[in-house]
Amino acid sequence: MTTRDSAPIGSPCWADLWTSDVEGSARFYGSVFGWEALEPSPEFGGYFMFARDGVPVAGGMGDMGDMAADNAWRVYLATDDIAKAVDAAEAEGAQIVVPAMPVADLGQQSVLVDPTGARLGMWQAGTFPGFTVLGEPGAPSWFELHTRDHARAVAFYRSVFHWDVDVVSDTDEFRYCTMRDPAGDGELAGIMDASGFLADGTPSTWSIYWEVDDVHGTLAKVEELGGSVVLQAEDTPYGRLAVAADPSGAQFKLRTSPR
Repeated sequence: MTTRDSAPIGSPCWADLWTSDVEGSARFYGSVFGWEALEPSPEFGGYFMFARDGVPVAGGMGDMGDMAADNAWRVYLATDDIAKAVDAAEAEGAQIVVPAMPVADLGQQSVLVDPTGARLGMWQAGTFPGFTVLGEPGAPSWFELHTRDHARAVAFYRSVFHWDVDVVSDTDEFRYCTMRDPAGDGELAGIMDASGFLADGTPSTWSIYWEVDDVHGTLAKVEELGGSVVLQAEDTPYGRLAVAADPSGAQFKLRTSPR
């Protein structure tokens, strides 16, 4: 387990769910991960927090007026200068979907699509730092980008978010890098070359692995609650992994870390 007061610059620092079924999602994730859905904030368009043991662990949002939810999770990366980061991202080929904007005194956010087609957010913390607990059951365990253009993705995140790069493997069968905090606080996320297995029409995608004690048991709970299993549990050198989807179709990943 990792606890922190603030996120290292460039690291995944928050995640939220844009869902077409707010009440159903609250029940589902509450049962799967032990989360509590806190009251929505009218001043933020109904945005709400999921909390575990009273600590915010994720955000949620329903349809926004005429904009229907896409039933997907989104990852945010931390920056200490969001205006500069937006300019840098745009210069490196990103599409800015939501320009930098304040969220009361909590911080500032922006949403973009990276040059390989993956959607993500950026967050400059004010009073709200994002995740403060990682690696325990019901909290984030790992973050990963599956991309069709691995080289361009690595160059983009290294340039915009100042990541250091460790090459895990560089073969056509398995091409994977981990991004490390230049300040020495360890691994932040991974980038996988997914060009060989992403289905036609599936964009490059950021995903979150949520830590659980028992992947198989969690998958059974997912199905019991009306969700689905996308990829069955598999033992890997990085722990037991699986992919699931909630009843509205939002995909998420599960991990039991190596012990």
